Amino acid sequence: MIFSMRIIRSSEIGTFLFCQRAWWYQQRGEPSENQAELASGTQLHEQHSQAVVAAGCLRSLAIGLILAALALLAYALTTQIL
Repeated sequence: MIFSMRIIRSSEIGTFLFCQRAWWYQQRGEPSENQAELASGTQLHEQHSQAVVAAGCLRSLAIGLILAALALLAYALTTQIL
């Protein structure tokens, strides 16, 4: 017997746990009545994603600058420039 395996996403589980009726409507392709709220939430998540990426870039830059400062300090100490 062949079973078709359907991927269940975490957002689908969240929808089901929040409101089983909303999950049922979603499974049948019914459009949600709160499109404005959904669009606002999507925009908020995109902004958060951009902030997370920017924070990661700044962290990498900070680590690079610390390593460069340590390398310069090591060079200065070994060549007696100080």
